[in-house]
Amino acid sequence: MKDDPVEKSFCTTREAATLLGVSVGTVQLWVENGLLQAWKTTGGHRRVLRESIDSLLHKSPTATPHGSATGAFQTRPLRILVVEDDDILLQLYLFKLSAWPMKPVVSLANNAVSGLLMMGRSNPDLLITDLNMPGMDGFNMLRVLHQTPDLSHTTIVVVSGLDAAGIASHGGIPGGIEVLNKPVPFERLETIASGIALRYQPVTTGD
Repeated sequence: MKDDPVEKSFCTTREAATLLGVSVGTVQLWVENGLLQAWKTTGGHRRVLRESIDSLLHKSPTATPHGSATGAFQTRPLRILVVEDDDILLQLYLFKLSAWPMKPVVSLANNAVSGLLMMGRSNPDLLITDLNMPGMDGFNMLRVLHQTPDLSHTTIVVVSGLDAAGIASHGGIPGGIEVLNKPVPFERLETIASGIALRYQPVTTGD
């Protein structure tokens, strides 16, 4: 039996979710925000263009996760994702964060699209992101994440060279996100991460 070449040009939302390693709801949200190209059949079923899926997959993150799950500080390692287009700063993040006492698993992405893809796949506990980035910037990424219920548990921190007026001129960011100024305040970030890590400490009871 010959393969149908038309079938290879598109996927269902469930097939797209499997290929991208995210939930069906995340795929639907990305379609609505234009990250994925899709259309609806006459029966109302969404079909996602395979080329747009491949395009997302090719925008791979700059580094695989780093870190260790050892130690008694928590029952599982804290998961941190850093999105920053400056590769030198990105490596500095990796060096500094990997040395923290809670030994987090640190993932890196050098653009917002890769950041979104990694968010959908790994559901990090903490996202640290820049705002000014080429292509899709941090502002648009945060607006998409704000509409993604699967990621509502993630603490988000912005580290940017923009001041309050500069952020406002771009339309602002969703509420509840702490904004820190560059140079990167690693001590403040460690305090935030330590607070999140306490959620995973074993609960002990007295005799």
